Amino acid sequence: MCGIVTAISKRNVVPVLLEGLRKLEYRGYDSAGLAVLNGGLSRLRSTGRVAELAALAEAKALDARVGIAHTRWATHGVPSERNAHPHVSGGLAVVHNGIIENFEQIRARLETRGYVFESETDTEAIAHLIHSKLDATPDLFEAVRLATEELVGAYAIGVLIEADPSRAIVARRGSPLLLGVGEDGMYAASDTAALLQVTRRVVYLEDGDLAELRLDGYRIVRPDGTPVEREVHLSSLSADAVELGQYRHYMQKEIFEQPQALANTLEIIAGGGSVALQLFGSQAPQVLSGVRQVLVIACGTSYHAGLVARYWLESVAKIPCTVEIASEYRYRVSVADPDTLVVVVSQSGETADTLAALKHAKALGMVRTLAICNVPESAIVREAALRFITRAGPEIGVASTKAFTTQLAAFALLTLALAKQAGRLDEDEENRYLGALRHLPVAVQKVLELEPEIELWAQRFAGKQHALFLGRGRHWPIAMEGALKLKEISYIHAEAYAAGELKHGPLALVDKDMPVIAIAPNDDLLEKLKSNLQEVRARGGELYVFADAGSEIPESEGVHILHMPEHYGMLSPVLHVIPLQLLSYHAALVKGTDVDKPRNLAKSVTVE
Repeated sequence: MCGIVTAISKRNVVPVLLEGLRKLEYRGYDSAGLAVLNGGLSRLRSTGRVAELAALAEAKALDARVGIAHTRWATHGVPSERNAHPHVSGGLAVVHNGIIENFEQIRARLETRGYVFESETDTEAIAHLIHSKLDATPDLFEAVRLATEELVGAYAIGVLIEADPSRAIVARRGSPLLLGVGEDGMYAASDTAALLQVTRRVVYLEDGDLAELRLDGYRIVRPDGTPVEREVHLSSLSADAVELGQYRHYMQKEIFEQPQALANTLEIIAGGGSVALQLFGSQAPQVLSGVRQVLVIACGTSYHAGLVARYWLESVAKIPCTVEIASEYRYRVSVADPDTLVVVVSQSGETADTLAALKHAKALGMVRTLAICNVPESAIVREAALRFITRAGPEIGVASTKAFTTQLAAFALLTLALAKQAGRLDEDEENRYLGALRHLPVAVQKVLELEPEIELWAQRFAGKQHALFLGRGRHWPIAMEGALKLKEISYIHAEAYAAGELKHGPLALVDKDMPVIAIAPNDDLLEKLKSNLQEVRARGGELYVFADAGSEIPESEGVHILHMPEHYGMLSPVLHVIPLQLLSYHAALVKGTDVDKPRNLAKSVTVE
């Protein structure tokens, strides 16, 4: 959600800013802009893609050694050039990610002082506020620090002023921002991917940090102005990791990267003969000792992973589990239990609602916390007592795929670890589960080979307006995930139900124009599911069934069957989500939608 790039360098920074924005396109945006100092302040803004902004920059032959750039995902004000960043005040320019909750009060106060607002955004209030602080101090860095003291909400900002082209200022609270330490200058961005073109040496700013970037280095202070040191990390990402390669879209690439992503995530048990609590951190034995229940908090796709985990934790580890949507949990009155393990799940580790819910749980006294996340240095990981890093690699497509399956792998390990700690997992069972986990990448690869058949199904879906997804037990959340994927990228309205709920309302929607997608693993609920499918056929509904071998669901008029390579027991949800991802992807291809950047959505939701 939104993206920032800031650069001060010995080279022309305009190509660096534009390439950084291209790498941040996956975050979702509706406009883009940049501001540079080249003998004065030059600003370009566009409501099109970054490519259009690049064309404008090329037409003007922009050349500068310091600049800021931004991709905007609209919150305050419609997508338009006047609402696009950067916003200016005099010779000062600002880019901003996040939401300023008290911007209306700031705006009203500044208007009485003669400041004129040209946009509907909260960001313009930041620009004018910083400019107003220059009356109290001529130093831009100090003016930014004083301004941030008055801001309520979340922000990551980049600031420059034409009176001093020797530096740029950045600050963060709530929204992600990191520094890049290059050989020819200093950089900052919302995401490491934007900086791999110039450096792999990064500094993760903490909440409340402000930093001054100069050609020869940087300094960081806390909100009160106290200097602070932050460790320089060498990013494990490579520029190749965020390139498309042979694939048409990042989503397609990431679907097919899942065998390797799962292998990387599960490498931790590749050679071991048992599962240990220490997989979740050196403090895990102490933190997990005496845990009586689990609370999973997440949003979107990560929430669906938590719903699957609830079935695993309760059936295998025999531990009660509750799964909460983060944005709901933090605003309702709940009963806290200090013996609860709070598990927060996020691909980016910067999801605003999930981070706030984690802090809320801790404030209630629930300090046994675990983060399942794909980004090691993210805010959620730093906030939790324990962590499990899913090694999915960078996920660029807005619709999550490999992050989801690696989250499921992490939950499977957690289930086994808690079951073993509670004495509910004998050695034979442990070996059987570990063997299945180790074989999982191969099993997923076999499912990917079904793509040609799924592509044919997708062609039938492209003309539909609605779809129903059905599942039972631990596959009901997989049906939910399949419905989410279809509506995210193809814009076909889709809903998921526990199949037993059909007769309680949704059956009224079923007719020949309402395709029904069913997940039919060969488990103890299969016969119940078959009865539900008969209910659909009796009303003229057309069925598309993903069935395990041996499920004995015959193909007939209006009943299409795709047979999965093998039944996979507890881990079956990991396999069954793969064809649903492929179905959504190919349906979107037929419809011609923007697969990697679906309308109105953002990859990393860093605001409420």
